[in-house]
Amino acid sequence: MGFLDKLQARWKLKNAWQVVVVLLVFACTGFSVMFLRKPIMGMITSSDQYEFLFTILYYIFILPVYLGILLFYGFLFGQFAFFWGFVKRTWYRMTRQKSKLDAK
Repeated sequence: MGFLDKLQARWKLKNAWQVVVVLLVFACTGFSVMFLRKPIMGMITSSDQYEFLFTILYYIFILPVYLGILLFYGFLFGQFAFFWGFVKRTWYRMTRQKSKLDAK
């Protein structure tokens, strides 16, 4: 069983092509977030002081942005339903709303 087959089974996708599209969406989202780092950090601070603190703040602020961009690219590539479920699971895990995860 190959790598794409394992991901297809894990993510419950119909075929290997859909797995490739999902991986492409993750890649596009990652690159977009990478390019947004400087503008977002520029809004938080204009100096390089306290770089560690602002890096932590960046990761806190970037999460909702990342999830929004993920949904946007998922919609563009025709995989919105998959990514909507992914975002909901991620959000419920982060907010520890286990009861909503168990209900699915």
